[in-house]
Amino acid sequence: MKSSHLSAFSRLSSRVTVPVAALTLAGLAATGCAPSTSDNSSKEDEKSGKLRVWLFQEVNNAPKKKVIDEAVAGFEKEHDGTEVEVTYIPIDTRAQKIKAAFNDPKSAPDVIEYGNTDTAGYVKDGGLLDISKEFGAWGDSTNIDPTAKYSLTIGGKVYGAPLFVGVRALYYRTDVFKDLDLEPPTTQDELIATAKRIHSERSDLYGLAVGGAYTYGAMPFIWANGGDLASEKGKFGSNEYEAAIDSADAQKGVKAYTSLFGNDNCPAAKCAQWGGNDTIEAFASGKAGMAIGGDFSRQAIEAGKVKGKYKVVPLPGVKKGDIAPAFAGGNNVGVLKSTTHRTLAVDLLQTLTGKQTQRKLYDAMGFLPTFTDVRGDVAQKDPFVKPFVKTLNDSAKFVPASPGWAAIDAQLVLPTMFQEIVSGRKNVETATKDAAKKMDEAFQQ
Repeated sequence: MKSSHLSAFSRLSSRVTVPVAALTLAGLAATGCAPSTSDNSSKEDEKSGKLRVWLFQEVNNAPKKKVIDEAVAGFEKEHDGTEVEVTYIPIDTRAQKIKAAFNDPKSAPDVIEYGNTDTAGYVKDGGLLDISKEFGAWGDSTNIDPTAKYSLTIGGKVYGAPLFVGVRALYYRTDVFKDLDLEPPTTQDELIATAKRIHSERSDLYGLAVGGAYTYGAMPFIWANGGDLASEKGKFGSNEYEAAIDSADAQKGVKAYTSLFGNDNCPAAKCAQWGGNDTIEAFASGKAGMAIGGDFSRQAIEAGKVKGKYKVVPLPGVKKGDIAPAFAGGNNVGVLKSTTHRTLAVDLLQTLTGKQTQRKLYDAMGFLPTFTDVRGDVAQKDPFVKPFVKTLNDSAKFVPASPGWAAIDAQLVLPTMFQEIVSGRKNVETATKDAAKKMDEAFQQ
């Protein structure tokens, strides 16, 4: 099971994802063989007792646990007669475990952490509670960024609150750029030309590390050229989609990304199989001049050979000054329909995802806050995150909010498409049309 968001976020660091890892977010890859879900909605709303919480187990979980323990202690102090039990579950097996919880209220938690691309599937399964009313009345919610809120919203209803967000930007080697008298690229054409020049003059380096299985590294090229993965059918918020990967604009983006696979940058024989983790590993180990990585990639790069020899800028768009839209991965927290403590569970959710907790999670784990004001404070204190914050604020995008996305991801529809193109088995038009057909089948199911 892969996750980005965890997804967000590529979980090269203690975080993701994510989704992400490889954030190709096959978040629900296991649901096809999981039991069907019955309606376990609870009408009870007990005002005391035990609340059970499932959160994701991070690679280095101790800092996260410390922040959560503090938040829980404060919650228990404010709610007499209430006890909170937190369990950390493995990310790789989360899909089956959470689906099973939807079917067994007696052993199910009240509150869960989940990848933001899992939302639509979990809502379809009937597991998550609609908390639109409480979310709308929550003062802090007005500062949550629109993309994070979109990841929670299915059919116009809100099913949780965001915990953190992750996004990608362009890492580049300052030593290599200085030696070759290069400036950070400001357009997509400059990015491609710079990548090829680096490899031409430094044959030991990939100019820009790319991967045929790095879906979330390819998406900015599609979006920057005006294309999209899918378009929403009917009115906005219907959550019904049809594939758009074979549109003329999307094909331009696919051509731009796949032009980076070759002996003049990143040979297809090697790079076609790479996912996001592989491209970051190539950069961190000093084998690439540039890479598309997340804020969550920082720890892995700092642990590599290029420590102190890199900077980050937003990934450039087609026009000078534009930022290529990037996928906003991350994790959300939701309440299960089966909870017998609705009011308390929503209060706890707001404590766990509130501004104070998100500030502390950034300090402890590097998780980017989803509140725009808190994120602005973080960027002022830590210049490293400014390119990521600017990308989130200016051009972040999300995948189709459809249960079908999980199947598309699990079936590796987009990585297969990219690999068919860079291997020469199919041209862009044929490969994108074939991918669109598979995507439409998944959306219709």
